[in-house]
Amino acid sequence: MASHPLRRLAASGLAYQSSSLISGVLALVTLPLYTRHLTGAELGAAETLLTWIILASILLRAGLQEAMLRHWFHDDDPDRRSRLARRVTGWVLLTSTAVAALVVVAAEPLSELLLNRSWPGPLRATALGIWAFTNLEVMNALLRAQEARLVYLVAALSNVGLTVTATVVLVVGLDGGASGYLLGNYAASAVVLAGLAWSQRGLLRRPAARPGDADGGDGSPAVRARADRDGLRELLRFGLPTVPPEAAVFALNLVDRQWLTHEVGLEATGVYSAAAKLATLVIVVARAFQAAWPPLAYDLSDEEAPKAYAHVVRAYVLLLGWMVVGLTLLRHQVTDLLVGPAFADAAGALPWLAVGWALWGLTWVFTTIAGRHHVTGRTLPAALLGLAVNVLALWLLVPSLEATGAAIALVAAYVVALGVAHLRTRRLMVVPFDRVRIASSVALLVVVAAGLDAVAAPDGVGGIALRLAGCAAVPPLLVLVGAVRPSEVRAVVRVITSRRRAV
Repeated sequence: MASHPLRRLAASGLAYQSSSLISGVLALVTLPLYTRHLTGAELGAAETLLTWIILASILLRAGLQEAMLRHWFHDDDPDRRSRLARRVTGWVLLTSTAVAALVVVAAEPLSELLLNRSWPGPLRATALGIWAFTNLEVMNALLRAQEARLVYLVAALSNVGLTVTATVVLVVGLDGGASGYLLGNYAASAVVLAGLAWSQRGLLRRPAARPGDADGGDGSPAVRARADRDGLRELLRFGLPTVPPEAAVFALNLVDRQWLTHEVGLEATGVYSAAAKLATLVIVVARAFQAAWPPLAYDLSDEEAPKAYAHVVRAYVLLLGWMVVGLTLLRHQVTDLLVGPAFADAAGALPWLAVGWALWGLTWVFTTIAGRHHVTGRTLPAALLGLAVNVLALWLLVPSLEATGAAIALVAAYVVALGVAHLRTRRLMVVPFDRVRIASSVALLVVVAAGLDAVAAPDGVGGIALRLAGCAAVPPLLVLVGAVRPSEVRAVVRVITSRRRAV
């Protein structure tokens, strides 16, 4: 478990998501403020629109982010890499600007459609979010391609600081409601985006025309423009097939919120959103994996990739599973501590949303298997089937369980999507998954979480102590049942010790 790919993945994930970890901690610290200054409807509306921003970004990026990473590691020529970066950033800037302008113009009818009420202010703030988030994601992908971890970290930390400051001022100080919540999140992103664009100006600047280029020679602007169009088509041929599966997988998070909004009300969506905020630690780790995994996955040789994939998946299951156990057993304490009384029902949805986000992170394993073989549409049926299962489960569960029912529906959808994605990609690359040890790990985690939750009181000194003991017992129990070998524990200890000595 301390193999080279895992160490590299951990280093990249820490660099790329350390700011998100800090952001997550600050989000949890400030959550009591937001849930006492925002109504359930305001939080539900803002978080629903935040989810729409991410989905819109997936569509607008058109898979170019994934295509850029794939092509970057297959061509180390500086000029061609520069052209690759210009094509991707230029196209995404153009399309995101057009869509953001459209959202501003159509804010009134869009609010009726998405929020089930006339509320154009948050939709106008959403336009800024679509533009800033989409372009910042592409710029971050460019930094990841260059493995510019320090620049990435500085930019991300700056974004965190500006975002938290702006959001607290707008929501708490100025009582800006849902619009202030959205503007606080993305005005900061726009500022950081401008700074990153300036820092990357050397890479993104088009070469000056040389004498004699105007006659249409090989280096003329006309020829370069034609080459850029051809290069963009090639990138889109790779990237576009990745969009439907990724969008369909992420849409599971959006369908839940929209279903609650229209069938129950924005207040129920607010409870669901509060539960998602409480699952921040799992979400941060899943997103760290999402950010760090593709560069590693595409850079591995065909010989070393299968074994590395197997190691990474097992490590991911162990780490995220332990986090889910902790959130399940301590959900009442976490909810009471971090959200206002109006959101107390979030405790029921929290464990299921933690599981759902953990499963979402695993979808990237199968996406990159398909990407390595240039059949990026192979996982689409899995995503669509998962979406269908989600809708069916929502129809069955939401009337009686509301936010908790929507969270359970999300888990069911991801289980189906992952199973089908594995079936669709297993012949592309034979990954030696250690199914026995993965299954024993999952079984142990379920028994600890469900068993202790059933027998330990949700509050009181005795109940809380028993739940904490259960969380602490997970690692030794995993070793006891053979899910983790003692040699792997010793290897991890050696890595940690060596890093401490280095520091």
